[in-house]
Amino acid sequence: QVQLVESGGGLVQAGGSLRLSCAASGRIFDVNAIGWYRQAPGKQRELVADITSGGTTNYAASVKGRFTISRDNAKNTVYLQMNSLKPEDTADYYCKARRDYPTVMNYWGQGTQVTVSS
Repeated sequence: QVQLVESGGGLVQAGGSLRLSCAASGRIFDVNAIGWYRQAPGKQRELVADITSGGTTNYAASVKGRFTISRDNAKNTVYLQMNSLKPEDTADYYCKARRDYPTVMNYWGQGTQVTVSS
């Protein structure tokens, strides 16, 4: 089992910045990738960015150049630095850890809300 706790959400004006944190505990040595997802009201959950255990990153086109995902292995924490925020970034943001072996397992955090006002 892997436990994830997100923090750092809040209300910010358009153009502002926030940094989300995802603290992991449990069998984290099994984790192959950790990602940030978001879900806006009435919309499907979507990938924002993820980072593999090897440090490879991947971003949704809508956030590329504005958001940066990073990890601090000593703290077992993954961060999402969000700059130049737009009202359309408003959503609940979730952290997900993925284990690939022996079977694919996904572990989700409880989410943190981000609201960007215009």
